[in-house]
Amino acid sequence: MKSKTKTIAYWTTTLPIAMETLAGGMADLARGRAMILSGPPVSGIVTHLGYPVYLLTILGFWKVLGGIVLLAPRLPRLKEWAYAGIVFELTGAAASYVLHGDNARELASPLVFAAFAVASWALRPPERILGTLLPERAVA
Repeated sequence: MKSKTKTIAYWTTTLPIAMETLAGGMADLARGRAMILSGPPVSGIVTHLGYPVYLLTILGFWKVLGGIVLLAPRLPRLKEWAYAGIVFELTGAAASYVLHGDNARELASPLVFAAFAVASWALRPPERILGTLLPERAVA
């Protein structure tokens, strides 16, 4: 992939996931009182799935930090943690919907954003990469 195309693809996937993570984290910290895209308050979703509302404070704190780290220059180790946390949170949300027996339509949003996070991670520029995914083995 050409450098310019890869950079555009990286930011096309990174900005939505970073903004969703930041906005979701702020909504969580507001204890889910805010309506997100005219949907039910986040606290209603969390309690519907059987989780305590205080979990929003914990998730919100980490989501805000993760969103900031994705947009910040350098910090490759923190970026690895942020991507992992975002994928865990989003796939955990999808699993919660499935295990609760909710409509398959509920899976779309967390799975699409998880795909954006994985794509963003895969398209990172060299200065945002911690190291090689599969280091070469030395031949003795």
